[in-house]
Amino acid sequence: MTIEQLYRLFLQHPSVQTDTRQLKQGDFFFALKGPNFNANAFALQALQQGAAYAVIDEDINSEDERLIKTTDVLTTLQQLAKHHRQQFTIPFIAITGSNGKTTTKELVSAVISSQYITYTTKGNLNNHIGVPLTLLSIKKDAQIAVIEMGANHQKEIESYCSYTLPTHGIITNCGKAHLEGFGGVEGVRKGKGELFDFLSAHEGTAFIYEAYDYLHSMSKGIKNIFSYGTTNANIIGAIKNSEPFLAVDITEGAKISIQTNLVGDYNLPNVLCAVAVGKYFHVTDENIQSAIENYFPSNSRSQMIEKGSNHIILDAYNANPSSMKVAIENFAKLHAENKVLLLGGMAELGETSMAEHEAIIQLIQQYPWDKVVLVGGDFSNIKHPYIYFTQSAAAKEWFVQQNFKHTYFLIKGSRSMQMEKILSE
Repeated sequence: MTIEQLYRLFLQHPSVQTDTRQLKQGDFFFALKGPNFNANAFALQALQQGAAYAVIDEDINSEDERLIKTTDVLTTLQQLAKHHRQQFTIPFIAITGSNGKTTTKELVSAVISSQYITYTTKGNLNNHIGVPLTLLSIKKDAQIAVIEMGANHQKEIESYCSYTLPTHGIITNCGKAHLEGFGGVEGVRKGKGELFDFLSAHEGTAFIYEAYDYLHSMSKGIKNIFSYGTTNANIIGAIKNSEPFLAVDITEGAKISIQTNLVGDYNLPNVLCAVAVGKYFHVTDENIQSAIENYFPSNSRSQMIEKGSNHIILDAYNANPSSMKVAIENFAKLHAENKVLLLGGMAELGETSMAEHEAIIQLIQQYPWDKVVLVGGDFSNIKHPYIYFTQSAAAKEWFVQQNFKHTYFLIKGSRSMQMEKILSE
């Protein structure tokens, strides 16, 4: 069956599912497989549960005409997503970066959707499966699409661009994330820069943060650039205050004062980016301000949680040396008498892991803290004077026993550390 023929079936059943547990009547089921799963084994079950069709790439003992055999299910899913993408002439904004890409995506989407019918990546579905699924969720009424792209090795962003075909792009930053897969910071820039390479080759538009010199180098060759920053940019803004939530004044390009629900000075570029994209697409100042001010972070990203007399900054969705550093520095600046750090280990750092964990400990030692708790990772292999637990479950037990009052906490760590469990009931 050709992609065109498959697409005609998809138009009749435009809801795609890869998990039988989430299956709804009339869904188009794609039997993906990986190192630890093979959904071909569940294809007939999917049909029995009401799937309209099931795409498979292994022989199944059935003559059910609703089974569609292909060479590789994942490749077919991505090809179908590309064919669907090619039916649209609207702006497709791709967002990647080492830190802040999900927050930026959420802010940009909030701003754009205040004035346009917008489809965007849900949650963190930003990988080789999530990106095509996001594309296939876009309906005919779409006016703008916002697609988040995550990556932990080179050529990954390039592959996403090949079927997302972005017209506009944002690289939030290039930091010390996934160093093991990228092979160092220069590898990160090369990998993330694949988005700008695509825009350069296809006359696209890049939104860049003026303060990051490397983004200027990476965006060379892109004719259409719209900048944001604290000086010398199309959209200029500054921090008004950040105790505890970030407030931003846009001083040039749009006269707006924005009180966010985001914790941390490090969110300034994310806010400015959303303003810049909004202004570029002629969203009104009122809508920009309202959209950002009504955005509340979730999923353990820059969240401020109040528990009794305590205030908790929960930023535990993920961590790398760059994001850990700015989170600690921001927390150190916070005016509060009692401050406690609960930090989980950082993953995917390869040979640099020990050195990066040592650097975090050296940073911690520069500031006074009530208590410091370190959990897992290479914190176990470094001599330090702090409380240490191998897992977040043990840290939770300690946390509960302390009966803290009138205290501020920063909870942060890599996803594998599951530091948010410290707060679970």
